[in-house]
Amino acid sequence: MSKIEEVRGAMVKAMKAGDKETKETLSMLLAALKNKAIDKRDDLTEEEETQVIMKEIKQTKETLEMTPADRTEIIDDCRKRLAVLEQYAPKMMDETEIRDVISSTLTEAGIDAPTPKDKGRIMKVLMPKVKGKADGKLVNDILTSFMQ
Repeated sequence: MSKIEEVRGAMVKAMKAGDKETKETLSMLLAALKNKAIDKRDDLTEEEETQVIMKEIKQTKETLEMTPADRTEIIDDCRKRLAVLEQYAPKMMDETEIRDVISSTLTEAGIDAPTPKDKGRIMKVLMPKVKGKADGKLVNDILTSFMQ
């Protein structure tokens, strides 16, 4: 079952249950998935569906970060939206899993003590391994901690 069908089914359930916020979030996600499929002029692969979902999550997190603290209704709305969107996102790697991947990548590259000069070379090999499974900013921060 594709994500589009899965999201559509969940949206119908939310409508029947009268859960307006969940329905709106799923409707937005469904529109994003359909638009991507229309742009591609073909069905989306699982990886492409994941990219769309991750993009929506990232945009919601950015909205949450940019919102002033006194705008509680927007903050609450973003948190609810994130909770719904994260149900459809793949399980993200935690910090220890990322550290393990970084360690194995360093071993592969033959780098014992990485320096800031090596960072670009390491990231070039590392990012394809964690793409869609880990937040790039977190990977960058953890890799930086290896360099100190």
